Amino acid sequence: MNHQQQSILLDSAARFPPPQGVKFSYGTSGFRAEASILESTVYRVGILAALRSIKTQAVIGLMITASHNHVSDNGVKIADPGGEMLSQQWEPFADSLANASDPEHLLQLILEFVKKENIQFEGGKGAEVLLGRDTRPSGESLLEAAKQGIRSIVGAVAVDMGVVTTPQLHWMVRATNKGEKASEHDYFDQLISSFRCLLDLIPQGAQSSNKEKMIVDAANGVGGLKLEVIKKSIHGLNFEVRNTGKEGVLNDGVGADFVQKEKVTPYGFSTADVGMRCASLDGDADRLVYFTVLPNSSGKIELVDGDKILSLFALFIKEQLSILEEANNKKVNNSYEAHLGVVQTAYANGASTDYLKQAGLEVVLTPTGVKYLHEKAADFDIGVYFEANGHGTILFSSNFLSWLDVRVNELGSTAKGSEQLKAALRLLAVSKLINQAVGDALSGLFLVEAILQHMGWSIHKWNELYNDLPSRQLKVKVVDRTAVVTANAETEVVSPPGIQEAINVLTAKYPRGRCFIRPSGTEDVVRVYAEASRQQAADDLASSVAKLTDQFLGSH
Repeated sequence: MNHQQQSILLDSAARFPPPQGVKFSYGTSGFRAEASILESTVYRVGILAALRSIKTQAVIGLMITASHNHVSDNGVKIADPGGEMLSQQWEPFADSLANASDPEHLLQLILEFVKKENIQFEGGKGAEVLLGRDTRPSGESLLEAAKQGIRSIVGAVAVDMGVVTTPQLHWMVRATNKGEKASEHDYFDQLISSFRCLLDLIPQGAQSSNKEKMIVDAANGVGGLKLEVIKKSIHGLNFEVRNTGKEGVLNDGVGADFVQKEKVTPYGFSTADVGMRCASLDGDADRLVYFTVLPNSSGKIELVDGDKILSLFALFIKEQLSILEEANNKKVNNSYEAHLGVVQTAYANGASTDYLKQAGLEVVLTPTGVKYLHEKAADFDIGVYFEANGHGTILFSSNFLSWLDVRVNELGSTAKGSEQLKAALRLLAVSKLINQAVGDALSGLFLVEAILQHMGWSIHKWNELYNDLPSRQLKVKVVDRTAVVTANAETEVVSPPGIQEAINVLTAKYPRGRCFIRPSGTEDVVRVYAEASRQQAADDLASSVAKLTDQFLGSH
């Protein structure tokens, strides 16, 4: 890094002094805080994004959003070349940049990191960063700070993609780096055409009970804007969008996070919607849950969460693979035994895990966090992951997709109209409809709707796949959460010694009991999760383990 570049960095950094007494931490969701204190952090993430682009010799994404947080908050996160989250190896550098006390300290950190990572400024492709923001009022000024950070690296280009959903920006980064068309129009076109393809491949005689209107709660966020655009071009689905942001407040009494946690109707829904198929997005449209309004229930709902969405997707894919494998068993040429896997965290309801295993699916657990789920799902030919909160997607390996393309061509010439060809075409359509970069409420919504029509299922039939076990989550304030060390995807405590054995003794007292504790990633608390066959038992187990945790660790 030459002296001119260093001078530019020092001058521009001086215009973005950090807030005093605030410590920032980059997690799965990037940096999030009250919007008024974020300008310097977003500027510095702009620098990081430009350096990441030079290092990877690829286009990087920078999204300004705080997802399901309150409208007064905002945040910033990076999309890596494949559209996935920022590499975990760069997270400590992100933390250091955000918390650097002054321009000189900031420059020193950058110089040390550039040397350590061997980032070459000469002879390679210049940095290019795609920028996006959600509908928050603070987004525009923070976007300018990001641009200043990116442009402080000589030759770096910032491309403003406008107001987009978080998953759209991730998709655009992935498509750009694959050399594909990557505009918002291209995103809409791929979603609509692949949805249409799945509807065209619905078996004859499938009695869909989903012809009635579906209602979508758009959380007064960016997803509502995009659904209104899609609605003009999509056929085969009758839906109404509510909470579009024209009147209500972003994420206030609306959205997937509110619906999933509170299990009540979002604002704008009433007894007039009893029994109807309803869906909720979150503020930046990367989470999706479904629900039905219960009769005479003062706003209570029947929730269909991310675990049920995962189950629906996994069953459909397994069915298509089974059809293809029938042909494999007949010793056809070019057979391929695809490895399908389902990835969950310990927070997935035990009933869902049991159901998936009984359905013959391979289930693996990872620590909590989308980055861990995504990484594990990539180990399979087809990896499906979802969290109960409604964030998840399906990953297809390039090897499997290449084989599928060849298989479709073969079947198209030798077995036109066959069930094997239809199954292969459905899987290809799913790979295009689902956003393989990141969880995407819009693509997930249309995939759910296509599969329900394929199966001929109502939301009630779908929800009857299994009954969730009653559960309870608590948190215990502690002096030092790092004293809790876990293993086996956070389901067992290895330190402090003795606590896991005590948890096991308590859990054994309850039918279908399951309980684990884990340190929070953001607060000085230990989180407790418990399940049992009855709600009172789950409550009692959670309470008992919370007291036990307090005894071992000492309250705050």
